[in-house]
Amino acid sequence: MPVSRRGSGRNVPKYPRIARVNQLLQEVIAESIEELSQDDPRLELTTVTSVDTEPNLVTATVWIANLTDENAEALKEYRTKIQKAVASQVRMKRTPQLKFDQDPGVVHGERIEKILRRLTKEGPADSGEVEE
Repeated sequence: MPVSRRGSGRNVPKYPRIARVNQLLQEVIAESIEELSQDDPRLELTTVTSVDTEPNLVTATVWIANLTDENAEALKEYRTKIQKAVASQVRMKRTPQLKFDQDPGVVHGERIEKILRRLTKEGPADSGEVEE
């Protein structure tokens, strides 16, 4: 059994076809968001980290690195346009309904980074040894 290099296993698809679909959807969705960001500044600096598509292709979760309330509102507004872009660029039996969510890996990474910064500011813990 192959070992995942991604860590959590959240993005590890069970079927190679779904992995290809996820990659293709990520590229098309990121490109669509980039085009929409030229007209709507709320979508600037929006990064698609990955896409998880259900095996039945009904829904797909789009993981966003820096999802704020503003981008979430804009993505909700433009969801149908992004889905139309997917439908026109990708030949699939059905176009999955897109759902946008904050990537938990980025959130955990930021939390760890904040802890490490705090530890560096505090300095090494007092180990009880006396330096001479």
